[in-house]
Amino acid sequence: MTILIVIIALALIFDYINGFHDAANSIATVVSSKVLTPTQAVVWAAVFNFVAYFIAKFIIGGFGIADTVSKTVDMSFIDNPSHVIIAGLIAAIIWNLITWWLGIPSSSSHTLIGGFAGAGIAASGFEAVHAGVIGVIALFIVAAPLIGMVAGNIITLATFLLIRRAKPPKADIWFRRTQLISSAALSIGHGLNDSQKVMGIIAAALIAGSSTQSLPEWMHMNSISDMHDWIPIGCFTAIALGTVSGGWKIMKTMGNRITKITPVEGFCAQTAGAITLFITEILHVPVSTTHVITGSIIGVGSVKRLSAVRWGVTVNLMWAWVLTIPVSALLAAMFYMIVARIC
Repeated sequence: MTILIVIIALALIFDYINGFHDAANSIATVVSSKVLTPTQAVVWAAVFNFVAYFIAKFIIGGFGIADTVSKTVDMSFIDNPSHVIIAGLIAAIIWNLITWWLGIPSSSSHTLIGGFAGAGIAASGFEAVHAGVIGVIALFIVAAPLIGMVAGNIITLATFLLIRRAKPPKADIWFRRTQLISSAALSIGHGLNDSQKVMGIIAAALIAGSSTQSLPEWMHMNSISDMHDWIPIGCFTAIALGTVSGGWKIMKTMGNRITKITPVEGFCAQTAGAITLFITEILHVPVSTTHVITGSIIGVGSVKRLSAVRWGVTVNLMWAWVLTIPVSALLAAMFYMIVARIC
């Protein structure tokens, strides 16, 4: 039971780090277009990160992404699932802190999934990993930013068509207000997607623990449908608190270095990102909020002209995306060897 408490603590720490690592995703455009100050923006985003819990619980009626993540590794192939989960979480936390420190908007989601899978492979080989689940997640490394980019392009063109006769100063004022709505929607999407990944890890640990030992009622789980309320509440709270802490290094990259953003364009990028995240929520596919909003910003910026997007910065970001899963998997495999020897 002590090891399970350690896993829960590490998972919530990761969720907190995920919040300040990915805070820039939902607020970079609203800050760079000067609609809100950074402090106002992180509080705004954090509130809607937590609102996402009530939407998942009472409107959607379930946590499908958490279920997908919990099935990344088949625990029946592993002698000590706790070692796998601890190693995966430590690797994910370290990689997230490294990329945050360097200001690289990498995917916290893929860091966690890569760590979980890498530790599972180190424990029992490739048969311990559900190739189908990993394959779909890997596919959406490419698909999610493309969906965001296309959505950003279409929404921007449609918006510019609707406001073609409006005076720029008036349109600017109007979209400063509507950007608050689009930012809130994106923060809800961020909360829905990213909080559930940690829920899936905690659920996998408790399900595995319940099959091998007698646990108190508040920890006992036989399947994802037995999810106790404290798990989602804890995860959504942790990510909201992390968001309040901010992520200024990454915000600079997301808000200004990819392309310059006006209030109109910020609204379009956030709306495209939110729509993409809601679609993946329906499909129960864990995607990177970072990838989605980056694709949306590129789609919006390319409407003006392709040269408006700083493609050199974008290529560097893509390298980070491609490397995240294998690097975090290798880190997790290394930590698994250490944890297995110590424990």
